[in-house]
Amino acid sequence: MALTLTKTRLLAGVWEGVLSGASGVEPPILSYRLRDEVLDGLTMRKDGDRWIVHAAIPSDRISDGMQTFVILDSDTDEVLASFALLSGEALAEDIRAEMDLLRDELDMLKRAFRRHCLETGLD
Repeated sequence: MALTLTKTRLLAGVWEGVLSGASGVEPPILSYRLRDEVLDGLTMRKDGDRWIVHAAIPSDRISDGMQTFVILDSDTDEVLASFALLSGEALAEDIRAEMDLLRDELDMLKRAFRRHCLETGLD
């Protein structure tokens, strides 16, 4: 059976997920990475027929821009889960650009609605 890792939450700097499809009493060997660097901070605990996976986000790896963390099955190098953190100036610019687009779209909709009301005689 293939391994499946499903995110449950991200809380207090720790990503948490449920790993299913693993048989036996020993946890499967997983790899936790940022780019090509293997990170410490991945722990697992047995919960019935599944494993609860915790991946602590190292504070020294948080910086401006996009940081993508990946959890892989070490035997197959298959990506089981990933999550990204976006912070700093890049985030602020993205939000401002998105807000500008939303404002433009809202203005366009207001003009179209007003034109429709004029053409149909609605007030």
